[in-house]
Amino acid sequence: MASLFMLSNALRRQAGRGLKRKFTRSFASETSFPQQITRSTVLPNGLTVATEANAFAQTATVGVWINAGSRAENANNNGAAHFLEHMAFKGTKSRSQHQLELFIENIGAHLNAYTSREQTVYYAKTFKNDAKVAVEILSDILQNSTLEDHAIEREREVILREQEEVNKLLDEVVFDHLHATAFQGHSLGRTILGPKENILSLSRKDLADYISKNYTADRMVLVGTGGIDHEELVKLAEKHFSSLPVSSNPLSLGSTHGVRPPFTGSEVRVRNDELPQAHITLAVESVGWTSPDYYPMLVAQAVIGTWDRSLGSARHSSSRLSHVIHQNQLANSFQAFNTSYSDTGLFGIYLITENKDNLDDLVHFTCKELWRLHTSVTESEVERAKQQLKASLLLNLDGTTAIAEDVGRQLITTGKRRSPQEVEAIVSKVTVDDVRRVAGEYLWDQDVAVVGIGPGLPDYNRVRGDMATNRF
Repeated sequence: MASLFMLSNALRRQAGRGLKRKFTRSFASETSFPQQITRSTVLPNGLTVATEANAFAQTATVGVWINAGSRAENANNNGAAHFLEHMAFKGTKSRSQHQLELFIENIGAHLNAYTSREQTVYYAKTFKNDAKVAVEILSDILQNSTLEDHAIEREREVILREQEEVNKLLDEVVFDHLHATAFQGHSLGRTILGPKENILSLSRKDLADYISKNYTADRMVLVGTGGIDHEELVKLAEKHFSSLPVSSNPLSLGSTHGVRPPFTGSEVRVRNDELPQAHITLAVESVGWTSPDYYPMLVAQAVIGTWDRSLGSARHSSSRLSHVIHQNQLANSFQAFNTSYSDTGLFGIYLITENKDNLDDLVHFTCKELWRLHTSVTESEVERAKQQLKASLLLNLDGTTAIAEDVGRQLITTGKRRSPQEVEAIVSKVTVDDVRRVAGEYLWDQDVAVVGIGPGLPDYNRVRGDMATNRF
């Protein structure tokens, strides 16, 4: 089934106050598994083929990562990338929808896709001996989908129902509003599903135009992980993807997606006193994937951490912000995030609270904690955050599909793939001075985007003032 891929806020873990001792145990030394090697080959038409093979794996994941998502759309065709995700499995020139579904079921494979703001992904997980079949299937749906009018009309209703379900998820709504207010007038600020009027009006020509513009070899990476051989995958790519066109304006891997969106300090307030909880997010402009400050910002995020009072260990969380919030019953939960794109990002915190009478205090102490990252975050806090960040890297690389996601995402966003060991070494080198520096540069006295949904929302000027003051 098609799925909506929203913000990628990976690597969120709790961090905070701790003993004043230095942690020196290495993340990389804690695993006895041999380091896997990512190999890549670029075909004459510009398609990148990348593999991370595991001789012991009995399954394989193959997928195509495309360097285009909703950011590649305009106001008239917003929603086309996600619409195509739905249409991919509705039949090709050689297979009907029923034949395609039956074929996948007969080999026991799992076929899926998702769309984000800057990427579209189609992948299959299967037995290693069927990987070549999965590659052929992927090439067929990417190059030969029929996009029949009756199927398009049928999917409109499916997507509208999906939109209704997404609109019931307040966290999804909050982050859509956050992008819309932070990146006003830019495609990065639009939703992935698109507005209702576009879902109802997108035509076959709109979808075909999006494919011809963005589904080009230079914007794609074919990834294979698990029980798969690199040279064999290259041969399969030459057989099935050699006819992919090259765009008239090639977009190299790791490059930015056009004009950098301006960040606007602004707010969206949706007052609804009938909601039992207030949903609030505060965010400043952050860095892109290739910025040298990307990992220091991730460590800063980990220092703030994630907290939920419903968890049994909530009162013992190491995050300093969680101590204040827990003792004063200011919120139900909070989650720090650092979401990056090719040339910009969002760093902030998402808060949920039913204590609507103390929202000013909640915002005040949250801003105080963000400000403290610049002035007085401790070495023990940074070391703990680094350890938790490194541990999460291993947890996020469990299985061939997770590894394929890591390989594809890194190649699309940065043009190269850093191994977990390399990332561990980079994170280990982040110092308390680095965290204080990036917090001072990106957080302190910067324009802030604020979104509030629910009862009794905080005043924007109060939030902006708290982000700039040193009276804490």
